[in-house]
Amino acid sequence: MINVAILGYGTVGSGVFEVIKTNSEIVAKKAGQEVNIKYVLDLREFPGDPVMDVLVHDYDVILNDPEVEVIAEVMGGVEPAYTFVKSALMKGKSVCTSNKELVAKHGSELIEIAKEHGRNFFFEASCGGGIPIIRPLIQCITADDVQEIIGILNGTTNYILTKMSKEGLDFDTVLKEAQELGYAERNPAADVEGFDACRKIAILASITYGKNVDFEDIYTEGITNISDVDFKYANKIGYSVKLFGKAKKVDGKFYAYVAPVMIDDTHPLFSVNDVFNGIMVKGNVLGDVMFYGSGAGKLPTASAVVSDIVDAIRHLNDNVAVEWSSENLELTDIKNSEKKFFVRMSGDAESQKAAVEAAFGNVQVITLDDVNGEFAFVTDTITEARYEEAAAAFDNIITRIRIEL
Repeated sequence: MINVAILGYGTVGSGVFEVIKTNSEIVAKKAGQEVNIKYVLDLREFPGDPVMDVLVHDYDVILNDPEVEVIAEVMGGVEPAYTFVKSALMKGKSVCTSNKELVAKHGSELIEIAKEHGRNFFFEASCGGGIPIIRPLIQCITADDVQEIIGILNGTTNYILTKMSKEGLDFDTVLKEAQELGYAERNPAADVEGFDACRKIAILASITYGKNVDFEDIYTEGITNISDVDFKYANKIGYSVKLFGKAKKVDGKFYAYVAPVMIDDTHPLFSVNDVFNGIMVKGNVLGDVMFYGSGAGKLPTASAVVSDIVDAIRHLNDNVAVEWSSENLELTDIKNSEKKFFVRMSGDAESQKAAVEAAFGNVQVITLDDVNGEFAFVTDTITEARYEEAAAAFDNIITRIRIEL
């Protein structure tokens, strides 16, 4: 029998507790021995819940118990999670986490500490919820030079954009509905401003390219400026709008960004809708590989945490190598990247087309019968810098959305 502890009894923590208890025989078979939850740490009380039998309020009880071999950190946030995880690794305990903020900020350091102490720091659940993506990138896609990682990495924003597209609703209406359904937090900024997706693509890029990708260096744009009118244009030309997190290598240079993009039905992520996530990895030998599933939620995320617990038990005194150095990967300015742009502009298309083409080059003009006083156009492939230069000549641009090539 091996003893584990869970830090936090919120949505994910209670899910980890439930998965281990409900599937105890399956978990034991996979781990090679019985897995016993000796402690659950939380400041609250849970009267009538079975967790009360193992609930503690003092982290030191767990830290100083030599019988606890593996800890699952599912508290969220950077502190006190960072302090708890670091001290656990230094005590010779393996740690599994779903905490993308912690991993994005301190991942390389915690991996190194785990290595020094012959234990492991696993974080499968930090990206994509229940979708297995971290382990495949580390252990499976090893013979390829990965050219690109593209992901729909946030279920909340994908749900909002899907509803806006299919039902013609405005952003505020759908956001309120998402909050009522529990898909969005009362303060949804981390999701709708793109910060959550930014941390996730930073983690994925770091373990893919072996150097630390600082999430603060990644260009990040959320979905708050996307309107129902944008979807009217998109639907007319056969496009969908998604929030992408993307990391790409071009001629030895690295780009990363999070932003809304338009894609057509030939794109593999076109049909990833509602709260689901999808991640595509492009290798120079393997080609395109897709990962799809529930990107969040109690049990999908808990399942990924438990899979890490099992893996930590299997490699109890054997560090699993993860190539993620503390050296920062230098990102190239996004202004040098190329793409097409969808642009909405107030005014009359016929009278402004000449000026638009003089600034942007060839464009495809789009008008809608039920939308007056504006028009839209799609540019040819140009750099971000070229777009900004052209756009500076106009004071009537309503919005622009990148088109994923």
